[in-house]
Parts: sequence; structure tokens; C-alpha cells
Amino acid sequence: MSDVRYPFTAIVGMADLRLGLLLNAVSPAVGGVLVRGEKGTAKSTMVRALAGLLPSIAAVDGCRFACDPAAPDPQCPDGPHASPRSHERPSQLVELPVGVAEDRIVGSLDLERALAEGVKAYEPGLLAKAHRGVLYIDEVNLLQDHVVDLLLDAAAMGRSYVEREGVSVRHAARFLLVGTMNPEEGELRPQLLDRFGLTVEIAATRDPAERAEVVRRRLAYDADPAGFATRFAAQERELAEHITAARELLPRVELTDVALRQITAVCAAFEVDGLRADIVMARTAVALAAWAGRVEVLEEDVRKAAQLALPHRRRRNPFDAPGLDEEQLDRTLEEHSRPEDPEPEGDGPGPDGDGDGGGPEGGGPGGGAPEPFDGGAPEASAPESGTSDSEPPAQQPVPAQHPAPARESAPVAAADPYRTRLFTVRGTGHGAQGRRSPAETTGGHTVRARRPQGTLSRLHLTATLQAAAPHQVARGRAGRALVLHKDDFREQVRRGRESNLVLFVVDASGSMAARQRMTAVKGAVLSLLMDAYQRRDKIGMITFRGADAELALPPTSSVEVGAARLESLPTGGRTPLAAGLLRAHEVLRVERLRDPNRRPLLVVVTDGRATGGRDALARSQRAAALFAAQGTASVVLDCESGPVRLGLARTLAGLLGGSAVSLEELRAEGVASLVRENHANYANRASRATTTSTAPLRKAA
Repeated sequence: MSDVRYPFTAIVGMADLRLGLLLNAVSPAVGGVLVRGEKGTAKSTMVRALAGLLPSIAAVDGCRFACDPAAPDPQCPDGPHASPRSHERPSQLVELPVGVAEDRIVGSLDLERALAEGVKAYEPGLLAKAHRGVLYIDEVNLLQDHVVDLLLDAAAMGRSYVEREGVSVRHAARFLLVGTMNPEEGELRPQLLDRFGLTVEIAATRDPAERAEVVRRRLAYDADPAGFATRFAAQERELAEHITAARELLPRVELTDVALRQITAVCAAFEVDGLRADIVMARTAVALAAWAGRVEVLEEDVRKAAQLALPHRRRRNPFDAPGLDEEQLDRTLEEHSRPEDPEPEGDGPGPDGDGDGGGPEGGGPGGGAPEPFDGGAPEASAPESGTSDSEPPAQQPVPAQHPAPARESAPVAAADPYRTRLFTVRGTGHGAQGRRSPAETTGGHTVRARRPQGTLSRLHLTATLQAAAPHQVARGRAGRALVLHKDDFREQVRRGRESNLVLFVVDASGSMAARQRMTAVKGAVLSLLMDAYQRRDKIGMITFRGADAELALPPTSSVEVGAARLESLPTGGRTPLAAGLLRAHEVLRVERLRDPNRRPLLVVVTDGRATGGRDALARSQRAAALFAAQGTASVVLDCESGPVRLGLARTLAGLLGGSAVSLEELRAEGVASLVRENHANYANRASRATTTSTAPLRKAA
């Protein structure tokens, strides 16, 4: 791979992404940018290219934390820097690997030396390296939540903290944060999405001419990286100078009262939570004005700031796609485009009677409208949709000569989701940190101590002292200091919760369509999907109907895709229950090889009936026994209804070695009310028993 970066100005299209990155380069206070898009859209290429445009920085000689010689960090671990000598160096791009550990990010303290020698030995992490540069997180949605929280906290506070067993180190960590993700692989939590200043949705262009130009430039770069970069050197210098000029202009840009009122009105109209969106929009609008070479924020800046800062803050539940209603945005801006009329006072009206022609205080920008904002490169043409009209075509009747498959019903909508009971996997796991089943994790509460496995990171101080205490005399201890050997150290074992693989096996046969049960069944599965999202699980979905079973959703972290597949699921035909269970058994076998530490939870959604072929019920029972033999945790969601019930789903649950839950029992509030009712009945019975037992005593008295 060549060391020559692909030029930023050589990238075709993607104007919004280019603009979002440049605005953060002008004003890092905007809060970074999250790039959402499908694979193969040059997300990483553009981010890496941005680092070459940033101005070089002055750093203190010998400082591992890139302190600014003009204002060195007073808490710098390599300080104090009294009269520092400095040098110029380029801004750094630091890339964060997906499987990175917390110690690698914030740095690590040598606890052994800290206790045995009293030395505060600190090895800086990636946050220190990224200070005053760019921190790039590829596939940010695949990082563990506590790691993402740590990164975003550092980005918001501009400082990194490392505290272990009373030993504390802190240093400055201000950087331009850029994250990329493919939504098909799972979403970030809304709380984490809100911490990114801007978000940009990108997709590959559907214009053949643009695609051809992308391929042409990439082939030219691969053939001669240095020569290709030379072709765009002048444009790169011009863009770098533009960034520097905008940074210098930024402090002089005025955010007028009209623009501020438009920002707050837009945030209120779109009902975004909290006030972070208002602040980010204000900073973005100011950066837009500086980038355009203006000293006043205009309505077009506010509109563009809303398009970049609000879409990812509009999500209300994990199945909502980020987006913004452009018509509502335009109406809100129009309603608040004029300054508020002042209360009548004794000064009298101004020269313009109705105030229509006047601008904001101090005059307007003049008669002519400002030039439209441009992101520094030609605007990419919008991808064309597959149809010429935005309205969906009217439904046509199915011709009689092409009948639908036997007893197949059109997909029905799911009922509203609700909070469900918690289902867990028995025992203690060692999987990725989550919120479902008990496990030994890096978080949680300490339950015991053990000898370190690898580098000591979570010292168990009490156990370490207990291990060292009996040997102090033999080691010739003199004075107050303990004599510690490597074998004395113990680390904490913490008990928390892990995420699991929740594999749904959904019966979509004709029996499920009877009595219009499928709406309730889909609502139940949708509720379980939402529960899996909140508990950080991976999910998969198998459906069975007709003659076979289908892997509708391979195991993934994207519950949005699962919800979409569920919504379009038709019903009808026979019930090949055995085929669905066997397909689930094969999927779990493959997933155990891929991720041995992630324990599965099988959720079978069925009424227990099995039809299609000879001995259909017996074959399904033999398939169920395979899961019981492997100890796979399972739950059967019993969808049987009506006055006469065969109990086949509960029989299936027994064969699986799991439990059966009806649709009514699935709701968490239903379980809570049942517990309260039982508690009340018990209290009433106890009260009646007490009254009965004391009645003879009162009569005797």
C-alpha cells in the first residue's frame, strides 16, 4: 500500500461529507462527524485525505502529549514546560482499531512499579497521540458501548483521565473526531448518536458517468500514487489555505438574534431532546459563515446546519431511520425569518412604517442575495430512484390466471411494541459486554481475585496485600514499605452481563394466520427485537412455511433489518416445524465456530403444530432434542389461542429443555401485575387467617 494519501480534492461527489469534514477542520468545537453509508463508498479514503489538509502545529520538544508551546497543559504528565523549545510537525491522523482495549485508548499505568517503587509510570494511549489532530474510528458501531462512551467523553471535555487504585493521571485530549459506520451492521444508541456533532448519509452514485470517473481516478492513483497526487497538488494547497483563512475569520463571525431564534425554533419544532442540538447548530452555522468568507450568519447557514446536525437526533426508537422533513424545516425558518417586533415605546416608529423593507439591527447585507454556499467542490448529482414518480403505484388486482400460492396471505402490520420479560442464558458466560445474561466482564462488580492473566490492569489491592503479608519477614522487610514480588499481585474478577445471540425461529404458516393472530405475533417479535437492541444482542431470524425454512436474517447487530424483514413477512401454507429447527441448529453450529464466547438464546415463535410430510410432529420432536442435548437456552413463544388448546407449544418447550411463554405472559407489565395480584391475595389470606385465629380469643374475653 502506498504511503501517498489519496488527494481530498480528487474525490468525486459526496459534497455533504466533504462539507461536514471541512467544517470540523475549521471549528473542531462542532463536535465531529459521523459518516453513515454502505460499504465501498470511500468513507475511509476521504477521512484519511483530510489529515493532509490540516495546518501543521507547533509542539513542545520531548513532550509525548503534543503540548502547545504557546499554552502548555499545566497538568501534562511530561511537564511542567517552563520555557519550552518547540518544533513544527504535521497534524496527526490516529486510527482506532475495532477490537481496541480501554488501556490502549487512554493509556496504561504500571501498577506494579507504582506500588513497589512509588513511581508513577504512565504509557500514553491513542487519545494522547490524537491530541490536536484527527481521531478516526472506522466501524464505530462495532465498538463496545463503554469504549464509545469513553471516547465521546474525552472529545466533549477535551481531557483524558486515567485513575487506578488511587493513582491518577490526566492530560489534554482535543481532537477532530470522525466515525464511520455501515447501518446494516447495527446502529449506535441514540445517546451516543447525540454526542456526534454532525452526521452525513452517503451512498454510491447511480450516475454511470460519475461512477466511471471514480474508477478512472482510482486506477490512475494505483498505477502512480505520487504522480496522481502531483496533479491535484495545487487544488490541495488552495483548499488548505481556505481552511486556514476560515479559522482566522471564525472569531469575528456574528450569530445574529434572528439566526439564533431560527436555530432554537427549528430544534423545538423537530422535538429534539436536550439542548446539545441547539449548541451544535449554532457552532455549525458560524463555521459555515466563516467558510463562505462572511462575518454574519444567514438563513442558508441555519438551513444547512439543521440538515447536518439534526437527522440523527430525530430517532425515537431503534427502528426509526434518521431523517429530516425538509418542508417542515422551510416552514419553521420562514416563520422566524424576521426580527421580533419590539413593544411600542415613546421613541416612535422608524422611517419604514411597516418594517417590511428593513433588515436586522445595523442594516442587512445589502440589496443582493449572497452567493449560495458551496462545499469546496462540485455538487454530486442525486442518485436516481428506481421509479419516475414519487407516489407508489396503485395496487392492481391479481389476474385469475396467476393465483397466489395456496392459502398465502399478504403481509400484515405488526402491533405496537411493548416492554417484554427478560430472558437469560443459564450459567456464567465470558462473552462481549452487554445487558442480558450473567458473565465475567471488564465492567460490573468485583466478586473475587485471581492471579493476573496477561498484563495486570485491574488490581485487587486487598488480595495483593494478603498474598504479600506472610512473606515480609522472610524477604527482610525494613521500614514501612512492603516488599512485593510479581507472584503477589492479584487482579479483580468482575461479574456483569454479556450480550447474546438471539435467534428467532418464526412460524409463518397458515395456522398462524388463523383468527388474525399474525398482527399480535409480529408485535411480540418486534418487542423482543427492541429488547435485544437495548441489551446489545446480535440477532438472527429463520422463518418456516410451505415446504421449507429460510434464513431471513443472518446473525447481525442490525435490529432495523430484522424489523424490516418481519414487517414484509407473508403467511400461508403448511408448517415445516422440523425444517425450521434443523436450520436453526445449523446456524448456531456455524456461529459457535465464529464466536465461541457468544452464547445463544433460541426463541421459537409457534403454536406447536407440525404439518407437511410423513411423521411431521415426530421429526420436529427429534429436532428439538438436538438443542436439549447441547444445552442451548431456549424459549417458546406459545401463539396458540382459542377455547380449545392442544398444548403442543409447551410440549415442544419441554423437548427443547426450555420454557414456554404465552403472548399474554410476554409483557413485562403483565408479569408485574400478576406478581402484585398474587402478593395481594397472599396478604388477604394472611389477614383472614389472623382474624379467624383471634376470633375465639375475643369471644372468650
